[in-house]
Amino acid sequence: MDQKTYIKSLYIIAVLFFVFGFVTWINAMLIPYFKICCELNNLESYFVAFAFYISYLFISFPASLLLKKVGFKNGMMIGFFVMAIGAFIFVPAALMRNYLLFLIGLFTLGAGLAVLQTAANPYVTILGPKESAAMRFSIMGICNKFAGILAPLLFAAVILKSSDQALFEQVKSMQAIERAPLLDELIRRVILPYSCVGVILILLGFLVRFSSLPEINTEKEDEVTAESNKGKHHIFQFPHLILGAIAIFVHVGSQVIAVDTIIGYAHSMDISLLEAKVFPSYTLTATIVGYVLGISLIPKYLSQVFALRACILLGILFTLCIVFCNGSVTILGHRADISIWFIVLLGFANSMIWAGIWPLSMDRLGRFIKIGAAILIMGLSGNAVMPLVYGHLADVYGLQNAYLVLLPCYLYLLFYAYKGYKLERWLN
Repeated sequence: MDQKTYIKSLYIIAVLFFVFGFVTWINAMLIPYFKICCELNNLESYFVAFAFYISYLFISFPASLLLKKVGFKNGMMIGFFVMAIGAFIFVPAALMRNYLLFLIGLFTLGAGLAVLQTAANPYVTILGPKESAAMRFSIMGICNKFAGILAPLLFAAVILKSSDQALFEQVKSMQAIERAPLLDELIRRVILPYSCVGVILILLGFLVRFSSLPEINTEKEDEVTAESNKGKHHIFQFPHLILGAIAIFVHVGSQVIAVDTIIGYAHSMDISLLEAKVFPSYTLTATIVGYVLGISLIPKYLSQVFALRACILLGILFTLCIVFCNGSVTILGHRADISIWFIVLLGFANSMIWAGIWPLSMDRLGRFIKIGAAILIMGLSGNAVMPLVYGHLADVYGLQNAYLVLLPCYLYLLFYAYKGYKLERWLN
């Protein structure tokens, strides 16, 4: 691939990762918003994340078969169209204030995104040398997280008014018959933004289909890889990949907890929803700082593996600080318990983990790379499961103590970063 095609391809994939981030991280605002409008408890509200991400578990493998049949570009177009259907489902869901229909729309959005992710992530790995794959993932991560910073703020600007905080308090003391019309009016504010999102997704589908993005032949193996994979007939003969999928599961689960729960945690400190809406942006900004460092230092000064291990160790440290550190502080104009700022710092700790796991897991797969990518994308279902676990623990043990669920996640990641990625065969 020549340099011009390489640069163009990176730009196109960067746009895809921006879209991934915008659609994904808007859930951080949907969770508390639906909790109010649909009158949900903590556990019920986190079904927003569950419905969105559980689609990865069911769709990723069919997505790999689809990509094998129609190619990457046609597959991406189909993914965008499926996402658009999910966005349009929000219209009848809002008109009926039907939480189940919202969840179906979120599942459909996630299904289309699963197809896109299954196609886009191998592109990032294959487009250049594997030693610099973490650097390319860092660039894509910046696009993803920058969109994540914008999404909750833009969503809040469209659907929230300065007078809403008083309305939220008023609603709590109303009888059900008085409350219903006000909640109906609140939930219908999502109709316009999601209708616009649906139209944009359709346009993006056509743009990608007719773009200059090259098709990549993933069936051809180099001699070394072909010799290494001789006698291997299915994907479960690659332990470093299967263990990597589990690593992706616990990593994305811990990452989404840090972003999607922070508004609720801030709200528990008597910080209004209008003020708390900026906290996911702080977490994602910390992640972008980590990405910038990754681009600057990898592979010239640091190896991908070293960066992965360092970030995991920071994750363990910050998790312990979230649970065991207390005391009110004022930072960036917010008066809050210091523990919330360690949740923000988890954004930095999480920054290079995906970029470290993905190339290590995809290494040596050869002709199995599409199905391997699907297995890893299935790991994104951790985003569905982990917030529910956190929500249940929060209802039982309190919001702060529930963050202990992150500790076993980081401990498993530590195992993978030191031993799991090296395994070439299962132990007898």
